[in-house]
Amino acid sequence: MQRIESSITPDGCFRYGIHKPAYKVTNLRKTTEKAVLGRDGEDQVVDNTGNYPETDISVDAADWVYEIPNPLFFKGRTFINKPWADACADDYERMKIPQPAPLSLTTILEQNTIASTFINKLPMPLLLALATTSTDPRDLVLLARHSCELLRLQDGSWGLRYTTGKNGTVHPVIHHPALFEAVANNPRLPGDLKIAMVLRPGAQGGSEIVGEWPRDGKSHIYEYLRRNSYIPGGHYAANMADDAIRYSIADLQRVDLQGLRHLYYQRSFVRLAKALEIGLSESKERLSETELEELRTAIIEKAGTSDLSPATLWGWNLGFDYAPSGYRLHASHQQIHQQYAMVPDTIEAFTNGGAADDKMSAFSCGDLITEVIDRYQRQYQRDFFTDYQRAIAQNSRIDGRSDRSSVLTIFEDERVMLYVPKAQTSQWELQIMTRSDRQGNYPGNIFECDTATRKSLDTALYKAQQALAGIGAKMVTSIEYSKRLNSRQQKQALLYVLLPRLPESPGSFSEAQLRFISGHYPEDFAALCRQQLQI
Repeated sequence: MQRIESSITPDGCFRYGIHKPAYKVTNLRKTTEKAVLGRDGEDQVVDNTGNYPETDISVDAADWVYEIPNPLFFKGRTFINKPWADACADDYERMKIPQPAPLSLTTILEQNTIASTFINKLPMPLLLALATTSTDPRDLVLLARHSCELLRLQDGSWGLRYTTGKNGTVHPVIHHPALFEAVANNPRLPGDLKIAMVLRPGAQGGSEIVGEWPRDGKSHIYEYLRRNSYIPGGHYAANMADDAIRYSIADLQRVDLQGLRHLYYQRSFVRLAKALEIGLSESKERLSETELEELRTAIIEKAGTSDLSPATLWGWNLGFDYAPSGYRLHASHQQIHQQYAMVPDTIEAFTNGGAADDKMSAFSCGDLITEVIDRYQRQYQRDFFTDYQRAIAQNSRIDGRSDRSSVLTIFEDERVMLYVPKAQTSQWELQIMTRSDRQGNYPGNIFECDTATRKSLDTALYKAQQALAGIGAKMVTSIEYSKRLNSRQQKQALLYVLLPRLPESPGSFSEAQLRFISGHYPEDFAALCRQQLQI
C-alpha cells in the first residue's frame, strides 16, 4: 500500500475514507476524586461523578470523521467532523466571523468623569489590547502619543522625533515598540498619524524605492527593495503608498490590485530579461501592458536557449494583529503590500564548514508540485491537473445530501478557476489554478501567462479576498506555487493558495503532523463565498 497518496483518481474523482469509530476502553484508573462543581438553575448540586466510571467503557457509535487525502499529497490530510459539518450545512452563518462591536475607552472614562490621560497609566498588556481593538480614534491618538515622540512639521503635518545612534544612523524615538506597532496598524487611527508613524517613505527604514505605480488620483504604489533580507538575492515589496491608504480589502480597489501585481510582473520580467541579456529601454517609466507582454514573449523565446532555471517567489500577508501577551499574530503591517523575489536553480554546497564538490538545489515550493505531477504520471500514465480539474468539475458531496450544492468553484473563466479545495489545510482555504491551453498545456509560471491570463489571475485573486473579507476574514496568508523556467513539465498549472487565520484555529500538534481539522463541508463553504460576491 502506498501510504502517502493523493485523493485524485484517474477517472476524475476524489477518493476519501470515513472513520466510523466503535471501540472498547479498559479502565485502568485506580482512584476516584469526586467533587462538587457547582449548582444548576434549580440549585441542585452538579458534580463530576460522570468523570469516574466504575467499569470498562464501550463506545458503540462515536462521531463519524471523514479523512480526505490532499490532492497535493505533501500537504497531508484533512479530517472533517460530521456533526460539526452537518450543523454548518444547515446554517451557513455558523461559518462566519462576526464583526467586532464598537469599543471606546475614552467614552467610558467620560461617562465616569475620569480624565482621558488615565489611559497612559494602564499596564502594557491592557494598552496592547486597547490598541488592537479600539474603534475610537481618540483612544488611538492617545496611545500613539504614548508609544512614540510625535511632533508637528513646518507644513503642519505630523512627523516623528529622531535620534542619532553611535554609528551615525538615525532612528525614530519609540518608547514602546510593541504598542507603536499595534496602534499604527489599527485601521481607525487617523490617516495623518498612520502616515507619520509607518506609511511615509522612510518611516520604516532605509529601504530604497526602485519602482512605482504612479499616482493617478485612484491609486499609488511604491516598490521597495529589502536589501538585506532573509530572502537572498533581491527581495522586493510593493506597498500601497502614503497617499493611498489601504488597511482592509474593503478599501482596496481593483486598480490597486492591478498595480500591485503589475509591479510583480514587471520586476520579475526585467530581472529575467537582464539575466538572458535581452535589451531593455533605459527609461525609468513603468512598462505599459503592451511592453510587458512584448518583454514576456522575448523571455520565452530566449529562455529555451539558456540553462537558467529560476522560480518566482510571491506572497501576500494580509492583516495584522498583536496579542496582549506580546505575540504578533500575522503580517508586519496592516497597509496592504505584496512581496516577491526570484529563487535560483542551485546554490553553492558546503559540508563540515568546507565547500563541497557540487552544488545543491535552491528550494522553491513549486518544486513540490512538480514531484506530485511526476509521481502521478508514473503511477497512472495520466496528467495530474487534467484529472484534478475533472474531479472539481464533477464533484459530489461526501455527506450524500442532494438538497445542498455540490459545487466547489467560486469564480471561473476560460483561463483560471477559483475554488475551495476538497481537503482544506486552513478551514477557509481557497485556491486559484490556471486552466490548460488548446494544446493541453498549462501556464505554470507568470512567464507563461499572457496578458489575458494575468488579468484573469488578478481578478480571481481580488474576488477571493473579497469573498473571505465578506465572511469576516481579517488575516490571510497567500502564496504562489510556480513552475521553474525551462522546466520540461508542460502539465503543471500555476497555483495560488489563500490561507486565512481563524480566531479558534491557532495551529497545534495536529497541524504540525499535517492533520488539518475542519468543521464544515467544502461545498458549503464555496456556496457561502459565492454569496459574498453577489452582495
